[in-house]
Amino acid sequence: QVQLVESGGGLVQAGGSLKLACAASGRTISSYAMGWFRQAPGKYRDFVAAISRGGGRTSYADSVKGRFTISRDNAKNTVDLQMNSLKPEDTAVYYCAAGRYYSSAQSEYDYWGQGTQVTVSS
Repeated sequence: QVQLVESGGGLVQAGGSLKLACAASGRTISSYAMGWFRQAPGKYRDFVAAISRGGGRTSYADSVKGRFTISRDNAKNTVDLQMNSLKPEDTAVYYCAAGRYYSSAQSEYDYWGQGTQVTVSS
């Protein structure tokens, strides 16, 4: 079992930055691909970014490419999401997830955090 706890969310103005953190416990995350997903009000949860077990591969949703950066520190058992040039449409609850396979599909992720709210004002 892996427990995931997200932090770093909050209220920010458009154009600003936030860094989300995901702290894992129970097992080392080096055995897992890690991902970030988000769910805006009234919408389905969507893929944001993923990173492979060793960190050598990353992928992003087109909507965040060039603005968001996912990274991981397996020694610290953490995964971060640096979000720059934030837009009001980035407003959502952001979830960290761990899975066996590097993927953008939610079905490939077995463990999920509770989420952290990000609100971007215009």
